[in-house]
Amino acid sequence: MANLHEVKVPDRVTSTKDFRPPLDPRAPEYVRNVLGAILVGRGDEVPVSAFEPDGTFPTATARYEKRNLALEIPIWDPKICIQCLKCIAICPHACLRAKVYDPSYLEKAPEGFRSAPARHPDWKGMMITIQVSPEDCTGCTLCVDVCPMKNRQQPDKKALNMEPATPIHDREVQYWEFFETIPDLDRRRIRVDQLRQQQVMRPLFEFSGACAGCGETPYIKMLTQLFGDRAIIANATGCSSIYGGNLPTTPYSVNSEGRGPSWANSLFEDNAEFGLGFRLSLDKQKEIAADLLHELAPQLGDDFVKELLESPQTTEAEIYAQRERVAALKEKLAKIDHPAAKRLLPIADVLVKKSVWIVGGDGWAYDIGYGGLDHVLAMNRDVNILVLDTEVYSNTGGQMSKATPKGAVAKFAAGGKPMAKKDLGLMAMTYGHVYVASVAIGAKDEQCLRAFVEAESYPGPSLIIAYAHCIAHGINMAHGARQQKAAVESGRWLLYRYDPRRAARGENPLQLDSPAAKIQFQEYLLSENRFRMLARSRPEMAKKLFEEAEREARQRWEFYQYLASRKFGGNGGETQ
Repeated sequence: MANLHEVKVPDRVTSTKDFRPPLDPRAPEYVRNVLGAILVGRGDEVPVSAFEPDGTFPTATARYEKRNLALEIPIWDPKICIQCLKCIAICPHACLRAKVYDPSYLEKAPEGFRSAPARHPDWKGMMITIQVSPEDCTGCTLCVDVCPMKNRQQPDKKALNMEPATPIHDREVQYWEFFETIPDLDRRRIRVDQLRQQQVMRPLFEFSGACAGCGETPYIKMLTQLFGDRAIIANATGCSSIYGGNLPTTPYSVNSEGRGPSWANSLFEDNAEFGLGFRLSLDKQKEIAADLLHELAPQLGDDFVKELLESPQTTEAEIYAQRERVAALKEKLAKIDHPAAKRLLPIADVLVKKSVWIVGGDGWAYDIGYGGLDHVLAMNRDVNILVLDTEVYSNTGGQMSKATPKGAVAKFAAGGKPMAKKDLGLMAMTYGHVYVASVAIGAKDEQCLRAFVEAESYPGPSLIIAYAHCIAHGINMAHGARQQKAAVESGRWLLYRYDPRRAARGENPLQLDSPAAKIQFQEYLLSENRFRMLARSRPEMAKKLFEEAEREARQRWEFYQYLASRKFGGNGGETQ
């Protein structure tokens, strides 16, 4: 009772302080007044007339939240950095960025702004900067953890180092604001198959509300860097739909030309078919556009029509050229008084290659939506499927899924899952016409990048199964990339790419990208709580399941190695 004190409550409010605005005051009026009201729980007060009539929400609005969560933020040391850009690739919230630019832009740079000569031979004479957005960083430290370069004079320091945010906050905000004024490098000058070049591409997925250190979001970020200016995304319900469309703000954004991904959420059970509908619709619109172009050929010119319909669109330069042709087409159509011209004008943009992506977690792909996913793979249409495999229904509390590995503890598997994980990739490969890749960005980021580039360029269905470390695994999320690497080096997660185009050239379509196990399998298992819990609660069962899982992992690697070593004849068939 001696510690019980009366607090006298005044009869009126005397404080002169108020809350900060929910969104950045520099945000557009609609974002401030409508989305801002929803954000602070006053959405019922917003009149219906304030919303868009078609029910759409603007993109690129998560950048106005400025959460200021991090107590420490990463600061770049240009003298130590080798410019591998692994730190940019692993950043879950796209708040660490790199830009390569002409030195003249530094003339207006604030004092102390960090830069260094770009090391890559293709960028000779240019400068590079790696900069964090201090108000958007979550302080997860994944970027520092993956940095390979140590300071020889100070072994505890790297090319990126966490520093207390408060003393340097205002300075780094100033640096970030200047950094954003530097234009993005022309995409035609970037080699998309090299991580140290590709990661200067602007991400069109930024500052999401995903967990600090999330293992899923780096894959979505890479998708939008590579294809976001022409991507159409069907997203299954799950973590990726929550942080991807957590209204009122959204992390999907646009580039300097105003282009960005189109995104829509669908249910667990029909997302694959939902995304297939995008592809069917685009293909039909392109078919109609082709018919109209042929009808208008006398006014447009046969050569111009042929270029519009037959020019390749595989590289950034080729897509840029097609956009130029479509812009010229629109100008011509506006001057032609013909019904076909009026019909073609609204759908002319479909002549630029669109990249359809069907995105979801393992609960969708392995379980509830598997029937639809299998149907879409069998249809042999040009769609790309990205499975964010956390091996558990993470969004709804950590229930077991068919992706959950043997021996792991989860809801509905409190005694450890007794069955082996479903091999979704192997099942898809049996079709023969599906591109399949298994990746782990924290283990081999270059292999992951190659898989994305190959999958999107493949003119049929592609499936990327991406290992995503998760807070449900019971790990230190700051070491998520290490856990991905350990999963690969223990043999529990395989890296491979199956490309049917190789078979057509008489080569083996399967490439096994991970070696035999390098570290102790059970040592890796016991580094995660989802396995360690079973070892503590039921040691005899854990011993049995862990030994079975180790044996099965070894057999699986040997089986894949056997498949990858088979020789193929010139007609694509096996010779031995």
